[in-house]
Amino acid sequence: MLLALIILIGVLMLKHFYVFLPGVLGAITLYILSRKSYLKLTEKRKWSPGWTALLYILAYTILICLPVYLAVVLVTPKLVALFNNPVQLLVAVKSFSQKIQEATGIEFFNTEALKNATKQIAGSLPLFLSGTANFITNLILMFFVLYYMLVHGIEMEKYLNDFIPLKEKNRAMLSAETDIMIRANAIGIPLLALIQGLVGALGYAIFGVGDFALWGFLTGVASLIPIIGTGLIWVPLTVYLFAIDHVWQGVGLGIYSLVVLTNIDYVARITVLRKIGNVHPVITIFGVIVGLSMFGFLGLVFGPLLITYFIVLIRIYRNEFNAESIIPLHHKSE
Repeated sequence: MLLALIILIGVLMLKHFYVFLPGVLGAITLYILSRKSYLKLTEKRKWSPGWTALLYILAYTILICLPVYLAVVLVTPKLVALFNNPVQLLVAVKSFSQKIQEATGIEFFNTEALKNATKQIAGSLPLFLSGTANFITNLILMFFVLYYMLVHGIEMEKYLNDFIPLKEKNRAMLSAETDIMIRANAIGIPLLALIQGLVGALGYAIFGVGDFALWGFLTGVASLIPIIGTGLIWVPLTVYLFAIDHVWQGVGLGIYSLVVLTNIDYVARITVLRKIGNVHPVITIFGVIVGLSMFGFLGLVFGPLLITYFIVLIRIYRNEFNAESIIPLHHKSE
């Protein structure tokens, strides 16, 4: 009855707290990334724990808000220009669609498709606004939890160490795997996005794509999407170059993207990311697919961690029970 009551309360808490779970997971991520340097500053250099925690929160606020600010600065003027000149946009899209149809025989655009797209954009505005409010709420919660995790980190770790009912070696395994996976994904995934964005911007500048910095930024963001990745940006740009009769530029950008931009991800994983944490690409891909649907943007970090936990927990189960329970019984039966 006691166990059932504990499970019931836990399920109810999780059900009603689920919308704020990304904020807590984000705080855990930042705590693991900050732990060593924070303890060095507060214990060895005797900095004030509270003020040091606030300093870390300020630094993370800048790191998180800077990409959002760049996105707004780069994308907003283009969106404003498009909505201020809808007729010009319509003519450009029709001209582009006609060239695609002449080359491939496929109708890319029609009036009905434009109406449907407009309705979908209008219908998604409330979801966008609620998502923005949810993001801000989770951001505030994340920094709130992070502050107390940093200030009371040692006490929290001792409590968890006593609370988790596992052998010492299995607790150490769980802790080590958590640290490796969070560092590999929280540092590695943004680093990969930055590398692919810069490489993409270089290619766009070489082959005459306008606003190459904007498209490079969007390429870095698109690299976070599983399977499709940067192709979401460079494929339409390549087709656009062909459509406006810039054939050689289109051929060059297509070859550059296939040979360099697409493969830079694998090169970066082998060289740079292996030093952070040697995570198998299959775990990363499946983890991101699962994580994005469960946790939103933070699923990029916690999705692969969830897959790793599944594997690690199976190993821990074998360590906890197989050696002591299954094997002796097997010997007795013999």
